[in-house]
Amino acid sequence: MAKKLKGNLLYGQSGGPTSVINASAYGVITEAMKHEDIIEDVYVMKHGIKGALTEDFFHMGSQDADHIELLKHTPGSAFGSVRYKMKAFREDETDYIRLLYIFKKYNIRYFLFNGGNDSMDTCYKIADYMKHVDYDVRVIGVPKTIDNDLPFTDHTPGFGSAAKYVANTIQEVSYDMLAYPKGKVTIVEIMGRHAGWLTASASLASLSGFGPDLIYLPEVPFSIEKFKQDVRRVYGEKQQCLIAVSEGLTNEDGILIGSSSGLKDAFGHFQLGGVSSKLSNILNSELRIKSRTIELGTTQRAGSHIQSLTDVEEAIGVGKKAVELALKGKHGIMITIERVSSDPYEIKYSEHQLSEIANIERTIPPTMINEDGNGVTDEYIEYALPLIKGENPPQYKDGLQQFAKMRIDN
Repeated sequence: MAKKLKGNLLYGQSGGPTSVINASAYGVITEAMKHEDIIEDVYVMKHGIKGALTEDFFHMGSQDADHIELLKHTPGSAFGSVRYKMKAFREDETDYIRLLYIFKKYNIRYFLFNGGNDSMDTCYKIADYMKHVDYDVRVIGVPKTIDNDLPFTDHTPGFGSAAKYVANTIQEVSYDMLAYPKGKVTIVEIMGRHAGWLTASASLASLSGFGPDLIYLPEVPFSIEKFKQDVRRVYGEKQQCLIAVSEGLTNEDGILIGSSSGLKDAFGHFQLGGVSSKLSNILNSELRIKSRTIELGTTQRAGSHIQSLTDVEEAIGVGKKAVELALKGKHGIMITIERVSSDPYEIKYSEHQLSEIANIERTIPPTMINEDGNGVTDEYIEYALPLIKGENPPQYKDGLQQFAKMRIDN
């Protein structure tokens, strides 16, 4: 049995927000506060790891209890996020020395970091350094990403709600297209850099009869000629065509179809967007077929009004589990979700070493993609459908959703 490590807990959010990342914060905060005999105070970094380096913290003991409850309904990052790449400490120890000073000053003995691939890289580096300098702290990664591309977990909190938003939006667009006997080609651009999990969720709309005709994922090299053939066929049959495309589509040479700005973020990732416009221009100019584009953009990750209850409950669950395992002495791990059964849907929480997770992306397996490379199989439907089920009704006042408001007072 691990020794009781008395001290304070520090939590932070990082990377792109989701509609349920604050539910994970709720799980961490409420579970930690149950153990006040061991965890004396709970702090949250403002804007992720930068808040730790600049000593900008939210002290959770002074927050309004009603606003902590509202975290379950609040999209975005209630405490602020960041994209900040820490160098390996053997290359540059500056940030780590500062972090160690902060940990000692605030007696931080539990460090929980909530994010995706790049965030788990940061989490692993901190865990590795604290072990290197022999500072007794438990470092645990709390998963989130709408991209659903973290390895060693069945799925990731944030994905289910984003998938629910995408599927329902596709339904609405599809039904709108039925208004005219001869319509247009509508191309819906969906987030996903190298993994098409979220774009594939457009297929769930087909269960109601209002799904996309074609789906293109980054896992399949994109051919302009094949795309034109597909559209000609569908448009010829239906006089309209609804297409879901991933923003990260690349051609046979690995070149991004929609790469336009050439700008990169702190982790060296190209800023994506524009693939739907490029494909629309091709249809307009080469096939003489009228088309329109819809870029879902940040709405697909911020749609708290259409959260999946399954997703909310699991987001809270991974946060609580992180605290539980930290108190049991676990260090250098990420919380994972294991699927026990799809029907009836059942999962259990587990763990995996951060050293094997950092910077690894999990893509859709070939068995979930159809032979033509322009849709998904029933295996994907069976996998994704349970994750969008259930509703978490928003808290409204005067017709407007109510979100948590946190204050800094340290």
